[in-house]
Amino acid sequence: MNASWSRFNITAIVLGFAFLYLPIVLLVVFSFNESKLVTVWGGFSTKWYVSLFHNQGLMDAAWVTIRVGLISATMATVLGTLAALALTRYTRFRGRVLFSGMVFAPLVMPEVITGLSLLLLFVAVGLDRGFFTLTLAHITFSMCFVAVVVQSRLVTFDRSLEEAAMDLGAPPVKTFFQITLPVILPAIVSGWMLAFTLSIDDLVISSFTSGPGATTLPMKIYSQVRLGVTPEINAACTILIGIVACGVIAASLVNKRREVQRLRDEQAAQRG
Repeated sequence: MNASWSRFNITAIVLGFAFLYLPIVLLVVFSFNESKLVTVWGGFSTKWYVSLFHNQGLMDAAWVTIRVGLISATMATVLGTLAALALTRYTRFRGRVLFSGMVFAPLVMPEVITGLSLLLLFVAVGLDRGFFTLTLAHITFSMCFVAVVVQSRLVTFDRSLEEAAMDLGAPPVKTFFQITLPVILPAIVSGWMLAFTLSIDDLVISSFTSGPGATTLPMKIYSQVRLGVTPEINAACTILIGIVACGVIAASLVNKRREVQRLRDEQAAQRG
């Protein structure tokens, strides 16, 4: 009985991962296809990557996507970290429930509702849709994800470290930058990576808040896919997958290294 259940579990896991990742593997493989037909293998070739870098429309969209992602992820990380600090350290202040609801609302709000709401807001205040409104929209929906990640780390943070630093004469600002920030930095880095990934991947909210000269790569790919998938799109998607994968691996290595260093410091302190 246990063996049969074990085989069933293994089969279910294999089929589940195949359903999720096999299409991505096929996309990467066919990005190196010699043939222009994306469903017919014609041999190995990298000519579509060369063609991609000569496609001015896709390159302009990619540059917009990277700029929006970097700016929005950085701003969302700062605001999300501050929001997490406020919710964790100041548990009693007037309007805390409302503030918490506003911070985490984008987590459960459908993207089409968020995009339409931001569009109506920008129209009401007279902002022309473009790079600025697109960046604001990405900051708005990615900030809550950073807040969740950082808040989960702050909940388990040992406050006695801060208290010891302040007892030794360190002011609150210096205590934050020398004690608190290094400890929660892995969570902040993870939040930044998550915000950046969400930004370069977003399509729905970007469609509502972008304007002339602010077309992102997902929007460009979606507009071309409606006319048929081309090998250049496969190449662009493969590069995006590679960037995200490298970022995730780098963040994991940084977090692991910092965790190992933290354990070594704690063991050295205990021995001392």
